[in-house]
Formats: sequence, C-alpha cells, structure tokens
Amino acid sequence: MEFQFKSAYLQRVYDSVCAKNANEPEFLQAVKEVLISLEPVVARDPSIEQNGIVERIVEPERFVQFRVSWVDDNGKVQVNRGYRVQFNSAIGPYKGGLRLHPSVCASVIKFLGFEQIFKNSLTTLPMGGGKGGSDFDPKGKSDNEIMRFCQSFMTELSKHIGADTDVPAGDIGVGAREIGYLFGQYKRLRNEFTGVLTGKGLSYGGSLARTEATGYGVCYFTQEMLSCMKQDSFAGKTVVISGSGNVAIYATQKAQELGAKVVALSDSNGYVYDPNGIQLDVVKQIKEVERARISEYAKRVPGATYTEGCKNIWTVKCDIALPCATQNELDAEAADTLIKNGVICVSEGANMPCTLEATQKFLDAGVLFGPAKAANAGGVATSGLEMSQNSERLSWSFEEVDAKLKSIMINIFHNAYDASKEYGAEGNLVVGANIAGFLKVADAMKWQGVAY
Repeated sequence: MEFQFKSAYLQRVYDSVCAKNANEPEFLQAVKEVLISLEPVVARDPSIEQNGIVERIVEPERFVQFRVSWVDDNGKVQVNRGYRVQFNSAIGPYKGGLRLHPSVCASVIKFLGFEQIFKNSLTTLPMGGGKGGSDFDPKGKSDNEIMRFCQSFMTELSKHIGADTDVPAGDIGVGAREIGYLFGQYKRLRNEFTGVLTGKGLSYGGSLARTEATGYGVCYFTQEMLSCMKQDSFAGKTVVISGSGNVAIYATQKAQELGAKVVALSDSNGYVYDPNGIQLDVVKQIKEVERARISEYAKRVPGATYTEGCKNIWTVKCDIALPCATQNELDAEAADTLIKNGVICVSEGANMPCTLEATQKFLDAGVLFGPAKAANAGGVATSGLEMSQNSERLSWSFEEVDAKLKSIMINIFHNAYDASKEYGAEGNLVVGANIAGFLKVADAMKWQGVAY
C-alpha cells in the first residue's frame, strides 16, 4: 500500500511529483523521505503552504541534458549523455558533484541534486543544491580518452556554471585527474582563472584535506553521535565499511585513528574480510596506485579472505556499519542481518545507501542512524572551504581545514539532533536533518518572493 501523508498539502505535492516523474524511482524515493519528515513542520507553520515552498523546492530551478561526443583511441566517435541539475539557489550558488558512471540518468542526478539542497544547508555555508554527470564509464579508458571526454563535457557545461553561479565538484568516477581536465578546458573556453570547480589539485587552487574530507567527516559525525546519544565512541569497536574508494579509504583511516578495528571493505565485485584489521597501506596501493580490484587484498595479506558479491558484506558481524559505496546498497534484508548481529550504529558515507525500509528497521530497533545528508556532508563542506580559499586567494594548512571540518560535522549533528527534539522525534536524525536543512532554505525562499 502506498504511503499516505497526514497533511493533505504534502499528499497533493507528492502525488504531483509522482505524476510528473513517474519513471524516476531514485528521485521519488528521496522526495518521499524528505516530505515524510516535514509533516510536523507543515502542521506548525501555515506560511509554508501559503508560499508554495514545498512544491517549489521539489522542482529544479533548471535541468540541463546534453550530448557529449568524443573520439576514442581507435579514432571512433563515441556519444554519451551529460546532465546538470541546478536545483535550488536560495542560500547560495548551486553546489554539487559530477558523477561519471553507467548508472547515471535523470532520476539519479535529480535525487542527488535534491539531497544536496539539504546537505549543503546543514553545513551552514552559503551553498545551494546541484548535481551533474554522465553515463560515461571511466573504467578501462586511457588518460587521453578521459581527457577528450572531459573536454567535450565541459565545452557544454561551461555555458551554465561559474564561481558565483554553479560550482561543480567530484563524485563517483571524478577525481583529481578528471577535475584537472575539466578545469583546464573551462579556463581555455572562458579565459579566466576562477574557483569554478572544487577538488582541484593543490598546485592550482585545491584545498588540503579535500581528499580525506568525506571519510573523515562521516567519522567525526558518528563519533559525536555515539558520544551524545550513547556515551560511547569508536574505541574498541569492530567496523564494516562498504566501498574502497576515497570515502571508504579515509573513513577507514579515521576510524582506526579513533581506536576502531575495520575488518571489511568492498568494491562492485565482492568484499574482503580481514579479522586482524584492514591494512590501509595495502588498500591504498591497490586502489589509488594500481587502480586494481579489492580482491587483490586477500592475495597479499595472510588471513584475509575474499568473497564474490558485494552485498554480503553486511553479513560480517560488526558494532558500526558505514555504507560508503552507492545508493540503495543496504536493503531491508541486510538491515535485519546487521541488527541480529548486534550493530549499534549505522552512518551513511555514500548518498542514500540505505533503502527506506532498511532505514526504518534501524530506527525501529533503536540503532543510531546517521543519514547521508548529515553524515557525509564533509566532502561538500570542505568544497565550500575550498571556495572560500579561492575567493581570498589563500591556502590554509591541513590542520586548519581539518579543524574547520570537524567543527562543521559536530555542528551538523547538533543541528539535526536539536531539530528532531524540537519537532517531537528526539533522536531520529533522519527527521532532524531534513527539518534543519529545510528550514533555512524555506526561510530564504520566503524572503526572496515568487518570480512570476
């Protein structure tokens, strides 16, 4: 049976979104999750309906789809589809990453852009919500092929972005290499050197700690959540982390620094389990230097095992689970297994990695749950700090950026927790994060009026 809202207003808005976006399940999932959280806010404040805030916030201000033609190393023309959604600019320039992955489509880009509105709001930095990408797959491509794709992609994207308009960053499939090619093409086309992209190399305007930011951030958030809600910490805990990219690697590093033992990591093929604790130097060699599969870890580390099929990583017993791979990777069945095995805390390092059913199971079981828009906001927070450094033509030390990041993540937890308490759902950080992020954007939208 389809969920029924208590608010006739929210039901009407959601029904309209479903009718307009019927073939976009990821986007509808994200909208539903946020709107459910807004029930008490709408009930308390009639001006939200009077100003049409919710129906405006679920509709992108702009959505651009374009063709990306490029030539591979064999001289053959290839064609991909590019996207940029500029969802909401009420509190600042659009801000959100670019994702290169075969799964990228309008629904995925819109879900990510919608989530980005609230995530960016939670950081307290002046950034609106946006997202972009392409169904191009960088795996198996040469550096020259990736360069040619990025240059073609930016040739169109450059018409729609700018340091005070829309500032993209990296995401899945877009790291320092891709950002460099994209930035170089933008500079050539526009004849200007501005902070139009974040995640840049340190030699041309990048920020220290940006690589580590999302992984570190999810641990800072989780540590504060454990401390305030359970008088506990990472110390002595067993941790399972899905993924083995940037987020997973640096979440592993920070969790280990905080006294935990990380025992499992994964990629799209399967997962490795090391009962003695993951050796991060080996993982970095495999993933960052060799760009190989995580299965290599089991061949190099005695006692470690590799299992085909990444989903089963959640059968590994742990105290803390950090899903850091991709959306909807952790479903209701996996949630049941984790709960049965005694998990006390789950924090989302990826974007919407838990299904709505899994999230509800964790909340019902009393498991501490850090939703993505709060827990993984460290990446975009540090992107915001990179924007500040670019505007000032300054470069801060690693320690300065890391300290600001930690402070932001601690504040995000408390803003979400305080909102959950104020609106009658104390400890439900899904509700709290959605409400805290929404209220700031809604207030700005009210003040700025409606453009006819």
